[in-house]
Amino acid sequence: MEPQPREPDRVSAVSDGAPIVVMGVSGSGKSTVGSALAQRLRVPFLDADALHPPANIAKMTAGEPLDDDDRYPWLEKVGEWLAGHRDGGVVACSALKRKYRDQLRAHCPRVEFLHLRGSPEVIGRRLAARSGHFMPPALLQSQFDALEPLGADECGVVINLGEDVQDVGAIVDTFLAESADGHHT
Repeated sequence: MEPQPREPDRVSAVSDGAPIVVMGVSGSGKSTVGSALAQRLRVPFLDADALHPPANIAKMTAGEPLDDDDRYPWLEKVGEWLAGHRDGGVVACSALKRKYRDQLRAHCPRVEFLHLRGSPEVIGRRLAARSGHFMPPALLQSQFDALEPLGADECGVVINLGEDVQDVGAIVDTFLAESADGHHT
């Protein structure tokens, strides 16, 4: 959990009430952390998986990764939700590529990102232990292949996930402290 400085002129989403997207590959803990963060901030929470059309879910369940064409209408729905919650909200959404995050920012320019980053080995163990989700562990590598880290010009915080299961409250605390202090990776 090493924060890096971000652009000093950026105002934190936490301090101005803008929405937050908890991003990362499948199995990184986006939904768990996002829900806890929303509860802490007392704002609405959305797991963007709920907005996937049935065709996307069927494709992933069959072990096929989504492509940009599959993701576009889904990201539009996520962006519309963000636009409707400009005064605060938290979304768990993979937001793997810069262009996906740009698409979300087109709807809500003030959005801040919390990237839950872990190694393929750590995330793979988490994903293998998870049950009841349509995303099979076999697709994890395709998500790492697509993942583009936050750029220096993107408003957000990166939290590195370690080998041990981390306290969700500690992750939320770290994000809130780094966001308020103006850190960015």
